Amino acid sequence: MTIGRMENVEVFTSEGKGRGLKATKEFWAADVIFAERAYSAVVFDSLVNFVCHTCFKRQEKLHRCGQCKFAHYCDRTCQKDAWLNHKNECSAIKRYGKVPNENISCNGFTLSDQRGLQAVGVGIFPNLGLVNHDCWPNCTVIFNNGNHEAVKSMFHTQMRIELRALGKISEGEELTVSYIDFLNVSEERKKQLKKQYYFDCTCEHCQKKLKDDLFLGVKDDPKPSQEVVKEMIQFSKDTLEKIDKARSEGLYHEVVKLCRECLQKQEPVFADTNLYTLRMLSTVSEVLSYLQAFEEASYYARRMVDGYMKLYHPNNAQLGMAVMRAGLTNWHAGNIEVGHGMICKAYAILLVTHGPSHPITKDLEAMRVQTEMELRMFRQNEFMYHRMREAALNNQPMQVMAEPSNEPAPALFHKKQ
Repeated sequence: MTIGRMENVEVFTSEGKGRGLKATKEFWAADVIFAERAYSAVVFDSLVNFVCHTCFKRQEKLHRCGQCKFAHYCDRTCQKDAWLNHKNECSAIKRYGKVPNENISCNGFTLSDQRGLQAVGVGIFPNLGLVNHDCWPNCTVIFNNGNHEAVKSMFHTQMRIELRALGKISEGEELTVSYIDFLNVSEERKKQLKKQYYFDCTCEHCQKKLKDDLFLGVKDDPKPSQEVVKEMIQFSKDTLEKIDKARSEGLYHEVVKLCRECLQKQEPVFADTNLYTLRMLSTVSEVLSYLQAFEEASYYARRMVDGYMKLYHPNNAQLGMAVMRAGLTNWHAGNIEVGHGMICKAYAILLVTHGPSHPITKDLEAMRVQTEMELRMFRQNEFMYHRMREAALNNQPMQVMAEPSNEPAPALFHKKQ
C-alpha cells in the first residue's frame, strides 16, 4: 500500500510494533522523505495572542480575526490561507462563546516558532503518526513554518513537517524517529516511553544497553568505590532540585554557585560523559552566557560538547543546537578559532536535520561567514583584530543570550494523558 502523494514510503506491518512506514527507494543524509501539512493544529493556550494561528510564527504584531476575536494571523495571506478551516471554528466561537484549546487526545507533534527554539503549539499529522520509534533513529522530523515573503503568492511555501533522513537508508528499511531525547540510560528511556506512549521499547540500544556505560561513566584512575558513586549520584540529584528551585525564582547567581560546587565535587568521581556532569555543564554554561560571563561559560560549554559528541548520533538535531550555542558562547568569549569551528560543525549538522532553507540554518550560515572573516583577520593581525573587536563591541550593545528556561527541551511528539 502506497500512501497518496507519498510514493517514497509504504505502509507495512512492523513486527511487535503494529503498522509502520518503510522506504520504497534509497535515501541519503539530508533527503526529505516526505512533507505533510497538519490535519489539525492549535496554538498553546498561553500563546494564542502572540503566535500566528496559520504558520505558527511568533510575531510582535498580529492581526486578529474581526469576527471571532480569537484567531491571530501574521497578515492577510495567513488569514486567507486559514479561512477554509477556520470558518467553521469562527462561527462556532461566535455562537457558543467558547474557544478551542490545546487538548488533543491522540499523539500530536510539537510545533515550534520560526527559529525552532520555543514550542508554541501542537498538531496532528496522520502520516507522521505511522512512523515508529527508535532510540537511535534513521530519520528526524523538523517543523517548517513556511515562507510568505515572496511578492508573488505562487512562490509561497506552506507550514509543514518534514521527515528527513539522517544517513543512508536502504530500500525496504523501516523509517524511524525518536519520540524522546536520547540523553538518558536505557532503563530510564524505556520507563519514559512506557509512561508517555504505552509501549515497551525493543530497539537495539535499549536491548543491548548501548552507551549506558558512558552515561554512568566514572573516573578510571583512581576508580571510585560503588559507595562513593552512589553518594555522588544522590548529591547530584539533590543539587539539581535546588537548581530547579533557584531557576524558577530567577536566582541565576545562586544557580551558578550550586553548579560550580557540584562540578567540583563530581570532578574526582564522574567522567565528562556522565549524565549528572553533563546536566550541570549544560545548566551552568547557559546561565553564565545569559549573565554575559562568556569566558567561564565557554569553558563549560566546550566540556559539554565534548561529552555530547561521544553520546549523540552525529546528525542529531539537539546535538547541532547545543554545538551552535557553544560556538556562539566561545565567539562572545573571544575564542574565535574554537567558536568558528563549532559553528561550522553545527552548520553541517543542521544542513542535514533542518535543511538549507530553514531560518535557523540561514542564521547559522550568516554566523559562519562572519566568524570566518573574523578568523582570517585574527590570523593576519591579532593585535588589530582585538582593537577592532573591542571598538565594535563598545559601539554596539552586546547580543544578549535568551533568558534561561526552567522547562525541559520539548519532546518531538506531544502526548496528552
